[in-house]
Amino acid sequence: MILSPPLRRAAVAALAALAISWPGMLSARAQSQPRDAFSRISPSGSYLAARHAGGQRDAAAAASYYRAALRGDPRNNELLGRTFLAVLANGEVDEGVKLAERVLQVDKNDRIARLVLGVRALKQKQYPVARRELAQSIRGPITDLAATLLSAWTMANPTEAKQATDSIDKLAGADWYAIFKELHAALILDVAGQKKDAARHYERSYKLDPTALRVVQSYGSFLSRQGNNADALKVFAAFEEALPRHPLVVEATSELKAGKKLPLMVDTPQAGAAEVLYGLGAALGRRGGEDLGLIYLQLALYLAPSHPLALLSLGDLYEAMKKPELANKTYERVPLTSPLHRNAQIQLALNLDALDRTDEAKASLEKLIAANPSDLEAIMALGNVLRGRKQFAECADVYSKGVDTISKPEKSNWVIYYFRGICFERAKQWAKAEADLKKSLELFPDQPHVLNYLGYSWIDQGINLDEGMRMIKRAVEQRADDGYIVDSLGWAYYRLGNMEEAVKQLERAVELKPEDPTINDHLGDAYWRVGRVLEARFQWSHARDLKPEPEDLVKIEAKLKSGLPDDTASAAEAEQKKPGGG
Repeated sequence: MILSPPLRRAAVAALAALAISWPGMLSARAQSQPRDAFSRISPSGSYLAARHAGGQRDAAAAASYYRAALRGDPRNNELLGRTFLAVLANGEVDEGVKLAERVLQVDKNDRIARLVLGVRALKQKQYPVARRELAQSIRGPITDLAATLLSAWTMANPTEAKQATDSIDKLAGADWYAIFKELHAALILDVAGQKKDAARHYERSYKLDPTALRVVQSYGSFLSRQGNNADALKVFAAFEEALPRHPLVVEATSELKAGKKLPLMVDTPQAGAAEVLYGLGAALGRRGGEDLGLIYLQLALYLAPSHPLALLSLGDLYEAMKKPELANKTYERVPLTSPLHRNAQIQLALNLDALDRTDEAKASLEKLIAANPSDLEAIMALGNVLRGRKQFAECADVYSKGVDTISKPEKSNWVIYYFRGICFERAKQWAKAEADLKKSLELFPDQPHVLNYLGYSWIDQGINLDEGMRMIKRAVEQRADDGYIVDSLGWAYYRLGNMEEAVKQLERAVELKPEDPTINDHLGDAYWRVGRVLEARFQWSHARDLKPEPEDLVKIEAKLKSGLPDDTASAAEAEQKKPGGG
C-alpha cells in the first residue's frame, strides 16, 4: 500500500517562446562575450538568437543579439523597435534614450519612446520638454495614467500644484486608477506645501485602501508632520493588524514612539516620478503584464537607482520569470541602510537554494539569524529550505526556534505550526506533529491545507475516521480544483473501502494534476481493487515514469510485477486494532 507523502501535497498546495530548437548556451554566450564578438554572427543569426532569448525572458541576451543584428541591418525598422524594447527591459536606459530618438524618426507617435524621452527630460529637470514628450505618449490604458501623473510631477511646486492636480482629476479610466490619482495628488500638494488640500487627498486615498503600503506610509508621515502622532500610530497599527511586521511600518512606528517626526516619503519631482513608475510597474507585474512592468521598473530605477521597493519588485518579477540569477543581482543592490535589506537577503538565499546552491543559502540565512535571533522571517526561510531538501528533523528544530520567538500566537502564525507539523510527521514524530497541526487549526480554523493534512494523516493511520473524513471534505469544499486535496479525499475513500467513490475522486484528482506520480499511483491502486487491471497497470507505469520518490518507486515496480495482494484490511478494521482508536 502506497502512502502518499503529505509533504508534496502540502508544499505544492500551500505555496511566448519560439517553437525552434536553439542551444541553451545562448544566454551565457551573450553575457560573457564582448560586443564586437557579435559582429561575427550574421544579422539573421543574431535576430533568431535574439528572438529565442526574448522567448526565454532573457533581456540581457536579447538586447545583445538585437543590438548585433541592428548593426548588421541598421535600416531595419522592426529590428530597431525590438532592440529599443530589449535594451529598456535590460535597464540600459541611457542607450534606450538614443534608440528612442531613432524610433521617433520612424514613428513620431511611438508611446514608449515618447515616455522614455519624457522621463529623461524629467530627470534632467527640463520640465517643459518632459511635458511635451509625455503629452504625446497618452494613447493607451496604462500610458495615459503614467504620462498624466509624470507630467503632474513636473508641476510639483507652489505655483503650479493646482494645475497639476486638476490634470489628474480630469483623467478618466479604470476603477483602480483612483488610488494612484488620489495618492499622487496628495504627494504633489504635500511637496508644494499646500497641506490642507494634501490632507483631503491623503484621506481619500486611505479610504480607498487602508492596506496599501505607500498610502499608509505617506499618510502616516503627513499626520506626523502635522503634529498628529496619535492618529499616525493608529494608521500604522491598522496596517500592522492586516499585514504584520512589514519592515517599513515597523521602522515608522518605532520612530513615532521615539517622539520623532517622519520625513516626506517623496520630496522631489524626480522621486515622485520614480514612485509613479514603481507603483505601475509593480502592479503590472502582479497582473500579468511582465514586459511593460519590467520597463516601468527599470525607468523607476533610472530616476532613483536605490529605490528599495522598486528593486524588490524587479527582483520579484525576475523570479516570476524564472530568472533567479537576475533576481539576486537585483537584491544585491538594495541599500544596507534600508529596513528592506534583510528581506532582500532572505529572498536572495531562497534563490540560491532554487539554484541548488543550498549550502550557500543555509549559510546566508544562518548569518542573518545569528545577527538577529528573533528574525522570524529568516528563521522561516531557513526552515523552508531544509523542509524542501527533506531534512525533516533539522527543519523541525529550526521552526521550533521560530516558535520560541512568538510570545502570543496570532492567526498569522498558523503557518509555522503547520510547517513544523509537517516536519515532525515526516520525521516520524506523530504525537508532536498532531499537536502542531491542531494548534495551527486553533489559530486558523478551517484552513484547508491544514484540514487536508491532518484529516489525511488520521485516515491513513486508520484513526479518527469520521472526523478525518469531515476535515478532508471541508478542505475540498474550499479547494475543489486542488488536485492534491481531491486526491486526499479519494485516498480516504480507498482506505475506508469505498472503491467506487475512490475511483471517482482519484480520476478527478488526476485530471487536475496529471503529472503527479503519487496521484497516478493512487488511481492505479483503486483501479486494481475494482478489477480494472489493465488500467491499473497503465497508471502505475505512468506513475513510475513521473519520477516518484525512491521508496515509492520500489513499491510501484513491485505492483507492476505482481499487482496488489488480496488481503486488504479496511481502515475500519485497522481502527479496531489500535488501542484507544481516537
